[in-house]
Amino acid sequence: MVDYHAANQSYQYGPSSGSNGAGGGGTMGDYMAQEDDWDRDLLLDPAWEKQQRKTFTAWCNSHLRKAGTQIENIDEDFRDGLKLMLLLEVISGEHRPPPPRNSHPAGAPRIPPSHPAGAPRTPPTLPMAARQEQGLYQLQQHCTGVGLFWGAAGTLSLPSLSLSWCSPSGERLPKPERGKMRVHKINNVNKALDFIASKGVKLVSIGAEEIVDGNAKMTLGMIWTIILRFAIQDISVEETSAKEGLLLWCQRKTAPYKNVNVQNFHISWKDGLAFNALIHRHRPELIEYDKLRKDDPVTNLNNAFEVAEKYLDIPKMLDAEDIVGTLRPDEKAIMTYVSCFYHAFSGAQKAETAANRICKVLAVNQENEHLMEDYERLASDLLEWIRRTIPWLEDRVPQKTIQEMQQKLEDFRDYRRVHKPPKVQEKCQLEINFNTLQTKLRLSNRPAFMPSEGKMVSDINNGWQHLEQAEKGYEEWLLNEIRRLERLDHLAEKFRQKASIHEAWTDGKEAMLKHRDYETATLSDIKALIRKHEAFESDLAAHQDRVEQIAAIAQELNELDYYDSHNVNTRCQKICDQWDALGSLTHSRREALEKTEKQLETIDQLHLEYAKRAAPFNNWMESAMEDLQDMFIVHTIEEIEGLISAHDQFKSTLPDADREREAILAIHKEAQRIAESNHIKLSGSNPYTTVTPQIINSKWEKVQQLVPKRDHALLEEQSKQQSNEHLRRQFASQANIVGPWIQTKMEEIGRISIEMNGTLEDQLSHLKQYERSIVDYKPNLDLLEQQHQLIQEALIFDNKHTNYTMEHIRVGWEQLLTTIARTINEVENQILTRDAKGISQEQMQEFRASFNHFDKDHGGALGPEEFKACLISLGYDVENDRQGDAEFNRIMSVVDPNHSGLVTFQAFIDFMSRETTDTDTADQVIASFKVLAGDKNFITAEELRRELPPDQAEYCIARMAPYQGPDAVPGALDYKSFSTALYGESDL
Repeated sequence: MVDYHAANQSYQYGPSSGSNGAGGGGTMGDYMAQEDDWDRDLLLDPAWEKQQRKTFTAWCNSHLRKAGTQIENIDEDFRDGLKLMLLLEVISGEHRPPPPRNSHPAGAPRIPPSHPAGAPRTPPTLPMAARQEQGLYQLQQHCTGVGLFWGAAGTLSLPSLSLSWCSPSGERLPKPERGKMRVHKINNVNKALDFIASKGVKLVSIGAEEIVDGNAKMTLGMIWTIILRFAIQDISVEETSAKEGLLLWCQRKTAPYKNVNVQNFHISWKDGLAFNALIHRHRPELIEYDKLRKDDPVTNLNNAFEVAEKYLDIPKMLDAEDIVGTLRPDEKAIMTYVSCFYHAFSGAQKAETAANRICKVLAVNQENEHLMEDYERLASDLLEWIRRTIPWLEDRVPQKTIQEMQQKLEDFRDYRRVHKPPKVQEKCQLEINFNTLQTKLRLSNRPAFMPSEGKMVSDINNGWQHLEQAEKGYEEWLLNEIRRLERLDHLAEKFRQKASIHEAWTDGKEAMLKHRDYETATLSDIKALIRKHEAFESDLAAHQDRVEQIAAIAQELNELDYYDSHNVNTRCQKICDQWDALGSLTHSRREALEKTEKQLETIDQLHLEYAKRAAPFNNWMESAMEDLQDMFIVHTIEEIEGLISAHDQFKSTLPDADREREAILAIHKEAQRIAESNHIKLSGSNPYTTVTPQIINSKWEKVQQLVPKRDHALLEEQSKQQSNEHLRRQFASQANIVGPWIQTKMEEIGRISIEMNGTLEDQLSHLKQYERSIVDYKPNLDLLEQQHQLIQEALIFDNKHTNYTMEHIRVGWEQLLTTIARTINEVENQILTRDAKGISQEQMQEFRASFNHFDKDHGGALGPEEFKACLISLGYDVENDRQGDAEFNRIMSVVDPNHSGLVTFQAFIDFMSRETTDTDTADQVIASFKVLAGDKNFITAEELRRELPPDQAEYCIARMAPYQGPDAVPGALDYKSFSTALYGESDL
C-alpha cells in the first residue's frame, strides 16, 4: 500500500512541458511544491476527508451527469475504471454525444458544420442574461472544451459514451475492457492513469491496484490531481501560479465588501461572506448582501450554496455545518468549490474588459466633443466681437469741436487699454485650445477637427488683421482730425479778429464817401478834401491786404470743412461786397473833387504831410497790435524759438518806431505853432486825416502794453514745449530699451524652439521660467504706457528721438506673449505625444536633431524636398522612382492634410509616433462591442445599459443607427458603423 500523503506531495507535471501554461502563471509543479508545506497529519483528519469526499464527489458528478451517469461512493464507483475513463473523456472535451433515437443516423455527429468540433455551443436565440439565468452560461464556461452543443430545438445534447479519444500528443484512449475480473479493472485504471500522464502530469506512487482496492486516500489524491489539471491549472492572474491566481482573483472581486478579507482557502471562507460576495459582485440581483450577518455563517453558506446551485448550475459540494464545525476547512475542497465560481464568472471578466475599452474610447470622444463645442463657442464670441468692433473703428464721421474729437480719442484709448487686451488673450487661448484638440485627436487616432464654416483659425486671423488695419487707420484719422480742428479753431479766431478790425475801419466810410460837402466848400476846403481823399485812398490800399487775407482765411476754412462755414462765408461776402462798394464810391468821389480842384488851391502842407505819415504809422501800429494779439500754435521747441526770435526782432524796431511817432507828432505841433503864430483859426482837427495825435499815442501805449504780454505768452509756450521735449526724451529713452528687449526675446525664443536642449520637461520648465521673466518685465511696459499717456494728453504727435511708437511696442509685446505661449504649447503637445505613444526621450531628441538638420532656414517647418531628405536619412524608401514617389505622396497627405507645402515639427512627431507605436483601432472597438453583444452582429439598448455606465450607454444609444441586417430584431443597433465613425472611417 502506497502512502497517500507521500504520493500527494509528488503529484507533479513532467518538466518536459517547458512552459507555464496558457495563462502565463507557474507550472503545476510549482503549485504542488507548495503542498510540501502542508501538515500531513492534518490530511488524515476525518473532517477534512469527509469534506474532500463530498466536494470531489459533487465535482465529478457535475461532469458525469453530462454523460447521463453519476457516482455515489467515490472510492467504490471508480474501482472498475469505467466511470473514471468516462470522467476523463468528459472533462477533456473529447466526449461525443450519442445520436438521438429515431432522428439521427447512427454514428453521425450533431455538431453544426459552421462550428469546429469541441467548441462550446450557445443557443443563438438566448441573450447572455438568459443563459446565466438558466445556468447554461456558467456550464459552458465551467466545462470549456467538453464538446456540448445545442440542438435545433434549443436543447442541450450530451456527449456519447464512446471512449475513443486522441491526446494532444497523438495517443488515443483505448476502449475499456468490460470484464468483471480484477485484471480487467486494473487495466482500465492503468489506461486512465496513462491518459493523465499523457496530459503532462507526473504521477508518483499512485498505482492502479490502490484504486481497484478502494484506497480512499489514494483515490482522493488522484481526483485532486485531475481537478488541479483540468479545473485549476489554467487559472492565472497577472502571471501568477494557479493557486495564487485564483486567490488574487478572489481578493480583487471581494475587495469592496465589508467583513470579507480573503487571505487563504480555508479560514477566510468559514463565515460564508466571501462566497456571497463573489456571487453579488457578478450577479447582484441574486444576493441581498447588506442583509447578511457575519455571526450567522451557516445561513450565509447555505444561501450562497443554494443560489449557486439554482442559478449558476454549480452543484452543492459542501455542507455548511461541515465547514463551520471544522477548525480549519479543507483547502482542496474550498479551492475546488471556488474554481467552479471562477469558471462560472469568467465570461463576466471578458465583458468587463470590453466595456472598459468602450468606456475609454467613448470618454475620449466625449472629451473631444466638449473641446470642439468650447472652440466653436469661443470662436463665435470672438468673431462677433470683431464684427461689432470693426464698424466702430471704420466710422469716420468727424465731430464739430475739438472737445468732441478728444472724447473720441479717449474712447479709443479705453478700447486699447481695457477692451482689446482680454480679446488678445482669448485669441491666443483659442489657438492653443485648437492645437491641443488637434493633438488629442491625432493621439487617439481620430480625424482632425474641422470647425464650422467661417470659424477656422485662419478666419479668426483674417478678421483680427482686418480689425488691426481698421484700428490703425482709426487712430491716424483721429489724430489728423484733431490737428484739422485745431487749425480750424485757430483760423476761425484769426478770421473773426481780422474781420472785426476791418469792419471797425469801414464803419462810416461809405457815408463819408457819399457826403457832398465839396459843393459848398471853399477852395482850401476843396484842396483839403482832395488831399483827405488821397489819404483815404492810401488807407484803402493799405487795407487791401487785410481784405485779401480775410478772403483767403475764409477759403481755407471752407476747404477744411469748418462746421460754421455758412456764417463765415456770409460775413466774408458782406465784407467783400462792402469793399467793392467802397472802391466804387472812392472812384466817384475822386472824380467829383477833381472837377473842382482848379478852384481850390489852398492846402495845408503840414496837415497833408502829417496825414501821409500818420496813416501808415497808424496802420503799422494796428498791424503790430494785431500781431501781438494774434494766437499761435506750435508743436516743437524750434517753432516757439522761431516765434521768440521774430518777436525779439520786432522789439528791436520799437526805438525807430518811437522816433517816427515823435516826428509825426512834431509835424502836428509845427502846424499848431504856425497857425497860432499866424492867427489861423483851425477847425480843431486835421482835415486830411482822422488819425489824431491822441489816437497815435493811445495806440502806441497799447503796443507798449501788449509787448510784455506777448513776452509772457511766448515764455509760457516755450516752457510748455520744453516740458513736451522732456516727455519726448523720457518716452524715447524707455522705448529704446523696451523695443530692443522685445526684439531680443523674440530672437531668443526662436533659438530655443529650434535648439530644444535637454528633456522635454526641462525645456518646458525653462520656457515657463522664460515666460515668467517676460511677464515680470510687464511693469516696464506699464511705465511706457504711462509716459505715452502723458504725451497723448500733451497732444504731442511726433518724436524725433526714437523710431518706436507705442503701437510698435504693443504689437511687439503681444507677439512676444503669443510666441512664448505657442512654444510652450508645442512642447506640452510633444510631451503629450511622447507619453501617449511611449516615445523615449532619446527618440524625441533624435527626431528633433533630424528635423533641425534639414530645417536650413530655422523656420520651424520643412518643405517637401527637405522633408523627403529627412525621411531618407531615417531609412524610408522614398527615392525618386514611381514607388518612392507614391509612398512620399502618402506620407505627405498624412503630415500635411491641408496641402500647405510645409511640414511642422508637431506633424513630424505625430507621424513618427504613429510609425513606432500602436493605438486603438475601429476593429478593436468592433470586437469589444461584439463581446458585449454575445457574438451578434448587432446590440440592443438593454445590453448597452447593462454593460456600460449610464452616461456612455445613452451616448451610444443616441448615436447608433438601427441595424438593417437580415438577422435584425426590434430595437437592434448597428455598432459596426458607430465604431468606424469614431475613427473617421465613416460619418457618425
